[in-house]
Amino acid sequence: MRKILIGVFVTVVIVFFVQYCEHERESRMQLQQNSSLIQKQLNNVGKLIVTEGNFAQVYTYEDWKKLYFDFLSAKKKALVIVNAKAQISYDLSKIETRIDEENRTVTIVKIPDPEVAIFPDIEYYDVQQEYFNQFDAEDYNKIKKQVSDSIRKVVESSSLVSNAENRLLSELQKIYILTNSMGWILEYKSEVIDSESELLDLKL
Repeated sequence: MRKILIGVFVTVVIVFFVQYCEHERESRMQLQQNSSLIQKQLNNVGKLIVTEGNFAQVYTYEDWKKLYFDFLSAKKKALVIVNAKAQISYDLSKIETRIDEENRTVTIVKIPDPEVAIFPDIEYYDVQQEYFNQFDAEDYNKIKKQVSDSIRKVVESSSLVSNAENRLLSELQKIYILTNSMGWILEYKSEVIDSESELLDLKL
């Protein structure tokens, strides 16, 4: 009788151990599947976001060249009209994330800085130049650089920047929706994001 009881006990222990191992294996498989799915979705988010705007500016370019020991000078000037297309982009393939399977946490480690590109279309009017001071390639390059720098400052203080940030946050929202639906936690700069509104209020 004692041997029978021992046999029953051993059988129960073996069955329990097998079921426990099977449960752990299924849980681990599910965890790996979730992790793989999250990683796949993170890769899908990794695209280039581009926000565009058009800007128009009018400039007057003048240059004086002194001659003969500063007794004489030669002038050149032009009216410069600029129509520029500006782009603000975020390369989301450069977002750095960390996946912690054990704690079911996705951490956004780094968000790339915005890239600003200016494409100026420059037209010259009322061009005036004297014989000893005429327009050359150096002048046109200088004008293009000054125009691009000026437009860049206008862009950086415009609503185009906030529009680009809003589009970025909308893409990051997809990460939150995914992690939240699977019972995972999303963090940014060690802060847990508990809602979509918190994500939209992030300070980048």
